[in-house]
Amino acid sequence: MGLTIHYTLKARGSDVRARELIHALHQTAQDLPFKELGQVVELSGEQCDPSKQPKDDALRWLLVQATESVEVKPKGRMQDPRWTQSFNAPPSRLIAFDAWPGEGCEASNYGLCQYPRVIATDRGPLQTGLSGWRWSSFCKTQYASNPQCGGVPNFLRCHLTVIAMLDRAKQLGCLEEVDDEGGFWKKRNLPALVQEIGSWNEMIAAFGGRLKDLVGNGPGKIESAIAEYPNFEQLEAAGQSKLPPELQKLFALMERVGSRPAQGLLLH
Repeated sequence: MGLTIHYTLKARGSDVRARELIHALHQTAQDLPFKELGQVVELSGEQCDPSKQPKDDALRWLLVQATESVEVKPKGRMQDPRWTQSFNAPPSRLIAFDAWPGEGCEASNYGLCQYPRVIATDRGPLQTGLSGWRWSSFCKTQYASNPQCGGVPNFLRCHLTVIAMLDRAKQLGCLEEVDDEGGFWKKRNLPALVQEIGSWNEMIAAFGGRLKDLVGNGPGKIESAIAEYPNFEQLEAAGQSKLPPELQKLFALMERVGSRPAQGLLLH
């Protein structure tokens, strides 16, 4: 949970073309205020599969984001048409790099991958339908707004750094789609972005606070990143009026049934 930028890249052509595009993006990243910037890596085969790498692998998050999901629709008249089953499809080839915008922000990853035409599943061989060079990723910038990380100025630096990378991808012709939950990608309105991050912080604080009140501080306590903000109580109070009616109804239902999670719930 938190304001996030989702983006997809796509390219056609040879390995040389994909390599040129990613190195051009990496060159742009060197001119932007990233806190940390990794090198371009080229991997193939099992090197691209996060399940085959150590859990502490430095590239694990990049490999997780590079893994696509292939959905299978039900067969037979007795199957529920709303049901689908998903299978992971790690890349067969990967050219990518990771870049960390700054404190409180998730790492952002940029790359292009090729995927196998067929993957093995417990239902037999499955056509992936994934062709060409492609990349799907996201970067949560919400918690860069934590006052302990630098507040709104730090959030803006992180958020706009990712936007600048996507602007460059668009110039290079390899950007397919962007979904900026802050609205800046389309509007280019800084005051509106500042207002948006404030509203998100208040709403998430109010949501987390209400859940914590319901659950208490026992074994099933709620853990939330925004609870670490030094101004959490002020955000929580201001956000009560911003909770959607559907959430208000949910809280009323939880109180009615005495809901208690069996173990701690982490709100990202």
